[in-house]
This record gives sequence, structure tokens and C-alpha cells, in this order.
Amino acid sequence: MTSRLKIKHTSTYNYDKPIGSSYNEARFTPTATAWQIPLESSLTVEAASWQFPFIDYWGTSVRAFEVNRPHAQLVLESISLVEVDASHQPVPQPISWADLADPKLTDAFIEYLSPTPSTTPGEEWSALAREAASGLGPHEAGLAISSLLHSLMTYQPGATGVHTTAAEAWEERLGVCQDYAHLLVGSLRELGIPARYVSGYLHPTRNAPIGEPKVGESHAWVEWWAGAWVGHDPTNDIASGERHVIVGRGRDYGDVPPFKGIVAGNALATLSVAVEIVRLA
Repeated sequence: MTSRLKIKHTSTYNYDKPIGSSYNEARFTPTATAWQIPLESSLTVEAASWQFPFIDYWGTSVRAFEVNRPHAQLVLESISLVEVDASHQPVPQPISWADLADPKLTDAFIEYLSPTPSTTPGEEWSALAREAASGLGPHEAGLAISSLLHSLMTYQPGATGVHTTAAEAWEERLGVCQDYAHLLVGSLRELGIPARYVSGYLHPTRNAPIGEPKVGESHAWVEWWAGAWVGHDPTNDIASGERHVIVGRGRDYGDVPPFKGIVAGNALATLSVAVEIVRLA
């Protein structure tokens, strides 16, 4: 099934007192893949003195910009049009644990096999993941671990933050998509399965009516290596499909944050985010 989606993402930062200037990076632009075609993309920051687009180390489209005058509010509005044809997504290939242990493969994917502080899952979840994978092939192990995680974790917005680690989220059994993705990525890597964190958007409605705006969300899921990079969404325990729009991939959230910056001044910031997604075809 093919979907054409229009995504409007508005991020508003309010500071409790004016800051002198800021230098920022935004990652809102959908990436190009064999099944995902970005048709249009724009980023409006009225206060910006300049913008500069570039592709970062991980292959993510980034827009750098500076605000070089005092400001107490920063508003970013990104509008993207993207076409997703899930039928062109990679499918798992026959691959064994011995194949994954081949030094050529481990060298090629070392960055997606190495733990990070955010994805290290802790002993309890690691043991449960190993038990779930017992006797299964690599791809089937990934599916089993995702299903187990989905059944044991509770999705609760506000329970964690962007700096919460996988181990901390598991201890509370609460979290959001970022935490589900970190836990799955970490446990797959411990088993020797290359896994990467995916940042993007999710249309909330299956078979959504054409032209009807929906409240969407920034989302995170996982791709693991099964002879090809196969996408899976542990928060919903489904394969990634025509409702998932990829913006960036990396080792963890820290490689693909939607927005980050450096400010001149000592002010407290509050953030509000609004995402609207419309299926156009």
C-alpha cells in the first residue's frame, strides 16, 4: 500500500527570560529510501539570521541555523510531503547466528553492535531477552524479543525524558517509544544482531481517510540486520510500514535528536510540540 503524507511539525521553545543568541540544528526532513520518497520539505524559523542544510555522519538531513539577536521564544515550523510504498521495504533474508559472527560483518556494523549508555539494558531485561531468543534464528529472535517487551512495558507519556536510559526505563516498566527502541536495540546488540535506532513520524490511524488531518507524533522504532535492514516498531509490536516516515537513523536517540542547540544566556526553556499528519493519497 502506498501513502502520500503531509506532515506539519511545529516546535515552540519559550524561555523564562531572553537569551542573547542561539545556534541550533533541526532534524525534521524525511530521508530518501527505496520505499520512501520525499517530495517537498521546508523549515521556517522567522527569527533565524541564516540557515545551512547538510547531511550528517549518519545520513540524516540537518538544517543548521543561528538566531543572533535576543529572543524569549523560538518557533520552528517544518512542512514535509512524502510518499511511502511499504511494498518496496526490505524483507528478511535467510541468515544464521554464524553469519552474524563473521568478522567481515561485525567489522562493517561495529557501530550498530556496540553498546551505548542509552541502550545498555541491564541484567534483568538482558536475561529475559536471551530467554525469548533461545532456539530461534536471528530475525525470529528479534520478533520474539519485541513482543515480550511490548507485553511487559507500559506506554506512559511523561514517565521518562530524552536522557532516560534503557535500564532506567526498564526498572520502572514505563516509557515512551524512545525507551522501547533503546531497550530493543540494546538487547539485540548483546545477542550479536546489528540494530539501529530510527527516528521519524507515525500516522496514528490505519487506512486513514484521505484529506483528514490527524494529530500525529514524533516516533522511534528499530531496524535490525536480517540479511537486510528490517524495520520493526516495538511500541506497537508491528513491522514498520506505510504509516512510518523515517527522518534519521543512528546508534541511539543522541545521534538523531529532532532539535538541539546552544544558547547564550542562563534561561529555563519549556517546549511544546504539535504534529499534524494528513494522508493525501
